[in-house]
Amino acid sequence: MSRDKKRTGQQQQTPADTDILVDMDNGAMKKISSMFSTLHEKLHRTKRSCSDPGVYPTAASPAGRERAHMGQLFFEYLLVVSLRKKRNEEGYEPHITYQFPKREVMGRLQREEEEKCMKAAHLFCFPEGISWAPLTEYRSETFSFVLTEVDGSRRNGYCRRLLPEGRGARVPEAYCIISRVACFGLFSKIFDEVEKRRQISKAMIYPFMQSLREAPLPAPGNTVKISSFIPDAGTEIISLTRPAESWLEHVDFRALFRCLSHEEVVTVFAATVMERRIIFISEELSTLSQVIHAVTALLYPFVWQHTFISIVPTVLIDVCAAPTPYLLGVQKNMLELLTDHSDLMIVDLTPGAQTKFITRIGDEESLLPPKLKEDLLSRLSARTPHASTEELNLLVSEAFLSVFIKSVGHFSQHVRRSGNSRLFHKKSFLKAVEHKSHLNFVKLFIQTQMFDLFVQEEETQPSPNAFFHRKVCEYQERKKKEKMKAGWVRGVVV
Repeated sequence: MSRDKKRTGQQQQTPADTDILVDMDNGAMKKISSMFSTLHEKLHRTKRSCSDPGVYPTAASPAGRERAHMGQLFFEYLLVVSLRKKRNEEGYEPHITYQFPKREVMGRLQREEEEKCMKAAHLFCFPEGISWAPLTEYRSETFSFVLTEVDGSRRNGYCRRLLPEGRGARVPEAYCIISRVACFGLFSKIFDEVEKRRQISKAMIYPFMQSLREAPLPAPGNTVKISSFIPDAGTEIISLTRPAESWLEHVDFRALFRCLSHEEVVTVFAATVMERRIIFISEELSTLSQVIHAVTALLYPFVWQHTFISIVPTVLIDVCAAPTPYLLGVQKNMLELLTDHSDLMIVDLTPGAQTKFITRIGDEESLLPPKLKEDLLSRLSARTPHASTEELNLLVSEAFLSVFIKSVGHFSQHVRRSGNSRLFHKKSFLKAVEHKSHLNFVKLFIQTQMFDLFVQEEETQPSPNAFFHRKVCEYQERKKKEKMKAGWVRGVVV
C-alpha cells in the first residue's frame, strides 16, 4: 500500500518569520492575509541539502548565480536603523540612516528587491512599534529573524540594538545584517566588533564590514581571519570560526535550558512534534529568537512546515488568532492582547516565573512513549554546566535525534521502488514499529506535515537525509551486537 492519497495536492508551508512582499504600509489584517497566502504557495520550494543538513538552497536567480560563481558572501548588506519622531504625531518611527553597500551600485531589479526587504527589516528591528521614549541606560541585545522571498529563498536578519554614545536621554539604534548564512553565533561575534567600533566612531564600522564582505565565507569547522585597524590600538586580527556541524550553527541550546527545565523542554518538544499552536513569551528579544530557533532544531531531521515568527511585531499580533499550527515569539508586554487561549500552548520564558505554561491543552506529558521520554531525560541529565556550546549542542541534538531513530528510523526499509518511482508503504512501516508502546505516537506523528515532506523527499531524491540514515544504521548495528552478545551469554549460562 502506498502513501495516503489525501496528501495529493496538499499545501505545505515553509518556516518563515514573514514574507518580504507584505505591504508594510497597509493595515495589519491585510499584512497578515498577504503573509499567509504567500506562505501557502511554498510546498516544494524549500529543500534540504543532502550534503549539508539544515541548509536551504536558494533559487537560481541571476544574483544567486553571481554569488555561487564568486563564492558565498558573509552578508549582503548592513543597515543602520534609527528612530525619529513622527511628524505631527506622538511616538517614533524607524528609518534607515545608513546602508552598506550603497544602493547606487545596485542594478534596478536588485534595488527593488532590497527596498522590499528593508521595509520588512524595519518591522523586526523595532517590533515594539512607536512606543519608545529617550533613555539614559539600555543594555544592548542581539536577536535574529527570517525573511522569506516569493521564490521560497530565505534571508536571515541579525540585529544588535544599542544605545549610541552621547550624553543625556536618547533612543536606541539598530545595526541589522542581512545574510544568506544561518549562523547566530558567528554574527553575534561580528556584532561585538561592530559595537566596539561604534563606541569609538560610527565611521570605524564600515572599513571592518568592507573587509568582512571581501573575505571568503569559511566552510563549516573552518576559520577566516579579518584584519581591521583601530586608532590607538593598531591593526587587529579577528578570527571567525563556523561550527563543524552546519545544521547546528544557528543554534545555542544554552538559552533554552536557562529558561526551561529538562522536563519542560521535553513537554514543549512533544507539542511541537505534534504541530500545535505554541507561543513563547519573554521580555527580551534575544531570548525569544534563540529559544524558538533552538526548539525547531530539536526536530532534526524533520523541519517545521508551518508559520514561524521568532519575534512578532505589534502590528502583526493578530497572527496569534490564526487557526493553523505556528511557533511564535511574543514580547511579554503584549500578553494581554492574546485574548483567545483555547487549543494553545503559551510558554513563559521569564526567569523565576511561577508557572512556565500559562496555558496548554493538558495531554502533552502523555504524547511521547514513556520509555522514549525516560531515555530522553536520562540523556539530558548528562549535560554539564560548564560544557562548551559545541559540546552542549551535540549532546542535546543527539538526545532528541534518538527519539526519531527509535520510533521511525526504520522508514527507509519501506520506501520501495515501483516502476520508475519510489513509494513509501505506510502499512508495512506501521507493522514493523519495533516497540508496540511506540505505535500510538508513530500513528500521530506520520500525520504531520513535517513527516509528510520528509517522506516525499525520500521518494523523489537520492539520499536526502544522509546524516540521519547513518545514525539509524549505527543504532541498528548496536542493537544487533547487543542481541548477539545477549544470545552468547545465555548460551554460556545454559
